[in-house]
Amino acid sequence: SALSVQNDIYEWSRDHRVHHKYSETDADPHDARRGFFFAHVGWLFVRKHRDVIEKGRKLDFTDLLDDPVVRFQRKYYKSSVVLMCFVIPTFVPWYLWGESLWNAYFLASILRYTISLNVTWLVNSAAHMYGNRPYDKYINPRQNTFITLGAIGEGFHNYHHTFPFDYSASELGLTFNPTTWFIDFMFWLGLVTDRKQAPKEMVQARKERTGDGSA
Repeated sequence: SALSVQNDIYEWSRDHRVHHKYSETDADPHDARRGFFFAHVGWLFVRKHRDVIEKGRKLDFTDLLDDPVVRFQRKYYKSSVVLMCFVIPTFVPWYLWGESLWNAYFLASILRYTISLNVTWLVNSAAHMYGNRPYDKYINPRQNTFITLGAIGEGFHNYHHTFPFDYSASELGLTFNPTTWFIDFMFWLGLVTDRKQAPKEMVQARKERTGDGSA
């Protein structure tokens, strides 16, 4: 989150949990019913709807604050943003292959930051508006191939909202999903435990019951 300046782990996880609990309601921080621009970036320019704050307070976030990594990153978030998002991306190409500081700053830092932000925001906007719904046709989130490619596996959004507990955010396994590959690699190293996945039988049953028939 420091590399792309998307708030610290606690704030990002808090907003994401509220988004899932109250998706497409006034309590959703980036409610897609309010239009593409609002869901994409507009929600960051206005005060949160009172329902976001009031209903968000009813959710339990103690597990996040009990995590020492979350507390450490939250404490040093601003300094880590300056270092990870701006200083290191500028310094590395300047030092290692002789790029000018001007080009390194505006390309490796600012342009990279801008692109990563907008690709991430597309998960909140386009992935809630455009695509098919093979798992649950009664909710807004969609499967969107373009976003899957841009956000390295995060475009399987109808699946993600139908089975939010699934660490993979898709049923496609080794099909293009680098986020899952990374988590699996961390598991192999012993740094990740307790991966949860929706059983294939559950996924198939849900497709047949509420899917739009597209998969």
